[in-house]
Amino acid sequence: MKSHRRILPVILALAPAVLAAELPTEWIDAATGHRVIRLSREDGTQSLYFNQNAYTADGRKLIVTTAGGGIATITLATREVKPLVAGPVSVLVAGHKTGDVYYTRRPAGGRAGAAGGRNSDGATVYATNVATGATREVVKLPPGRNVSSLNADETLLLGSYVDGETPRPPMANRLPDANARFGQPNYEAVGADGKPMSFADAKDLRLHNSLMATRAGAPRVLFTVNIKTGEVKDILREHEWLGHLQFSPSDPNLVMFCHEGTWHEVDRVWTIHADGSGLTKLHSRTMNMEIAGHEFFSADGAVIWYDLQTPRGQDFWLAGYQVATGKRTWYHLERNEWSVHFNVSPDGTLFAGDGGDSEMVARAPDGKWIYLFRPERVPDVAGIKTANSDNLIDTGFFKAERLVNMSKHDYRLEPNVTFSPDMKWVVFRSNMLGPVHVYAVEIAQSAK
Repeated sequence: MKSHRRILPVILALAPAVLAAELPTEWIDAATGHRVIRLSREDGTQSLYFNQNAYTADGRKLIVTTAGGGIATITLATREVKPLVAGPVSVLVAGHKTGDVYYTRRPAGGRAGAAGGRNSDGATVYATNVATGATREVVKLPPGRNVSSLNADETLLLGSYVDGETPRPPMANRLPDANARFGQPNYEAVGADGKPMSFADAKDLRLHNSLMATRAGAPRVLFTVNIKTGEVKDILREHEWLGHLQFSPSDPNLVMFCHEGTWHEVDRVWTIHADGSGLTKLHSRTMNMEIAGHEFFSADGAVIWYDLQTPRGQDFWLAGYQVATGKRTWYHLERNEWSVHFNVSPDGTLFAGDGGDSEMVARAPDGKWIYLFRPERVPDVAGIKTANSDNLIDTGFFKAERLVNMSKHDYRLEPNVTFSPDMKWVVFRSNMLGPVHVYAVEIAQSAK
């Protein structure tokens, strides 16, 4: 352990040139006292997006993507890495019922579609058993459609498409962004004052332009696919940019989605039932520039959590909405504690955040950390409750603990924190040592 501490400063200095075999596999973060381990072995390995279930039903294995676009598993107890599916594929989720990994594969030479639809020629959904490697074809999707979520009992898939979209040229004939890094375009723009915009503002300008084009274009449609029968059913049609499609982890008929775009221009967070009924907006702004987004379900599906800023870039909360009752809870954060994404532990008692750099929405001067948050409720003074307190927002704040120093991390790669099923580790992806890898930090502080 001590040898890792001695060599880490040298490794950080030489990070872009080192190979995976030369990177440390374990060390104590000198700034936090927490143990960090590198779970992956191959450069370019990444954990899944923060709202995708990445753990098998038994809690033993983590699903990751490989540099070649394939899928591998990491056994958390032993750190054994095992290839599962050859790429290129797009991971959907590890099934909550079976633990099988669901993913889509494009036909050779397939064309890219709009609105998150990666394949205008029709993709096929497969599922692979983690224990045996046995693979089954789940369903072939109609041309122009793609799916991105699976429901709790593994009976329905959820996706979106553009009704009447004009086909775009094949990917091979489209020039990529030469300056893109870690899957993020190099957002650049000049403001009205003639000065370059920050990364966050330039990104918002591009989102605004995309939103305006979406609203002026063909309608976007949410749809479900019945896995058993193959029936495709449209459940919502509107001129909004639909994204973040998520089934509840517990209710097989509850869908959450968002209106993408610049957050202060859209009412972002929505739910709807899988039959198309019960469309509900979860948050209504009460002030100019108030924003809400990066929504996710609690592990039991009882609460929907989202980043809330009142107004944008000034006052920071993690807001919760109880699905059954509509009751709201807001936890306050300091500027440096704001995170690109948050997550909640399986038992709902702890939260984590992946921090952010100084050019992001919070403009945090010291925000590049992996955080653990312990929620505290603001108590009633002298135990005296307001008469209508049950109908008001229940407020609290986070007590923050820094877990990992991310000062060497380039935040164009979003770390996307998740809790391990046993709640002993926070898992994230990072380029802090140069190549992209999957890491885990131990929640308990190591003895010094």
